[in-house]
Order: sequence, then structure tokens, then C-alpha cells
Amino acid sequence: MRILSGIQPTGRPHLGNYFGMMEPAIRLQHEGEAFYFIADYHALTTIHDPSVLRAHCREMALDFLACGLDPARATFFQQSAVPEVTELTWLLNCVTPVPMLENAHSFKDKTARGFIPSVGLFAYPVLMAADILIYDSDVVPVGQDQKQHLEMTRDIAAKFNARYGEGLLKLPKPMIRESTAAVPGLDGQKMSKSYDNTILVFDEEKSFRKKIMGLKTDSIGVDAPKDPATSTIIPFYKLVASASEVAAMEESFRAGGLGYGHYKQQLFEVLWEHFRPARERRAALAADPGHVESVLAAGAARARPLAQSVVRRVRDACGL
Repeated sequence: MRILSGIQPTGRPHLGNYFGMMEPAIRLQHEGEAFYFIADYHALTTIHDPSVLRAHCREMALDFLACGLDPARATFFQQSAVPEVTELTWLLNCVTPVPMLENAHSFKDKTARGFIPSVGLFAYPVLMAADILIYDSDVVPVGQDQKQHLEMTRDIAAKFNARYGEGLLKLPKPMIRESTAAVPGLDGQKMSKSYDNTILVFDEEKSFRKKIMGLKTDSIGVDAPKDPATSTIIPFYKLVASASEVAAMEESFRAGGLGYGHYKQQLFEVLWEHFRPARERRAALAADPGHVESVLAAGAARARPLAQSVVRRVRDACGL
């Protein structure tokens, strides 16, 4: 089973990035042949300063390795180190209907918020499809919000195969972890840098605690029973606590007698401890500047021959 996933280097990872993509990907590296990349081509739709992009890529690599990605098990590389993906993108563009791209959730969301779209933003799903298809991927771990893009990838591949030959491109399957598909932000919406409601995985302790203590809650008094089903605290607690610990907190909510500040402090403590090993690994990795570069170079050296093989197959089918 070949597993493929990518993450944009648009800044330090937040809890939504970690639980929605990074943690499932790290777990899956033990279950198949994993290919994980830093999506720097995709980042060009929003990052226009080359020094910022390079810094973000390095920091993202550090963060992913610190969180548990094992380069001995997973092929880890920068997207742009395999430029063949841009050629496959063009070939897929030639079979992709414009209405499909117009209906993409990410495109409609950004334009609705006044974002002036570039062709890159509009064709984002086609580059994503190429990212997946160029490695003959079997499964793609995605959050609920990315499910549509994976469906579009399958549709694009099917259209390409219908035109040039059945089985030419492998149709991947999504792997969605429903319990963490949409991590809430500080305001209760989906956690996203776009909404400025994130909690960073590797934030300083003071800032991390401040954000947890600032989670949006209702105005129910300390002594009154509280509904765990409507709480912003419980969904976070479920990410790292055991089933029995979650049940105990929910029962305490219903019993009343404790304020939200108590539960937020409890949440902070369990989250801070959960990421303690990752913080320690990151400090060690940062002390060896050449290590990240060597890991990414080795990953690209493994990934590129496979991509070249798929592109040669597709070029030949197209008559190129």
C-alpha cells in the first residue's frame, strides 16, 4: 500500500494541521510505503517572498521530523524537488473541465471572502491531483475539508484514463479519520490560519496556555451543570485524552460545581505534556542544521525516479 500526503509550508503547524494530517500520516508510515512532501509549489499562491518560503519549508521539515516522521520509513521531500509534477499537471489540465474547478470548496471560499484568484489558485486541485497520481498512490489520508479534492483527483484520473487508456493512472482512495477530521479553532470554527484562530503545536508555554485559557465558552455559572455536547473544550480533550478521561470530564460537566477555567487548565496540562517529547526532539534537530537538508535530499532522490517513470508512461500515452 503506497500512502501519499503533503502539507503546505504556510507557517508553523497548528493543532488542526497536526491532528488532521501530520499525526495520521506519522501513524501510517508503519503500515505501508509512505511518500510525504512539503507542498512548496502550492504555497506560491499565498507566499510571494522567496526567503519566507525557504524558511517556512525548513521549519516545516523540522516540525514534521520532531513530531515523529521517520525518514527511514517514509520518503520525505520537497514537492519542487520533483519538477515532473508540473508537467503532469499540464497534461491533467487538458482533460479537466472548468466547472469542476469552479465548484471547488477552497476556490469558492476564498473568492467569497474577497480574495482575488490567480490561475494557480483556480487550478490548485489539478496540481493536487498530479501530486497524488504521479506516485501511483493507493491511499491519501485527508481531513474532511480535503475530501472533495481527493474526489476530484479520482474524477480527473478517470477522465484521463477514459481518453488515453484504462488503468493508465491509478485511482487513489481517501483515508479520513472522522474523529479528528475538523479540529475546532479558538472561536469554535474550523482551526485555520485564514481565520486567525489557531493554537500552534510548538508555541511558547505562556502563549500556548493563554490560547487554551481563551477558548470561547458560554456564560453558564460555576455551579450550574454544563452540556459537554456544546463545549469547545471537550473536542480538544478528546484528541489526547483516553476514553475514560473524556467520560470523567463529561460527567463532571453535567454535575456542575466547577468553572470552565478549571477544565481549560486541565486541557492545557494534558496537551502540553502530549507534545513534550516532540519539543525535545525539535530542539535536538535544530542544533544540527545540515540534517534536515540531507533528509529532504535523500527523499527526493527516492521519489523522483518513480515520478519520472509515471510521466514517461503518460507522455507516451498522449503521443508526446
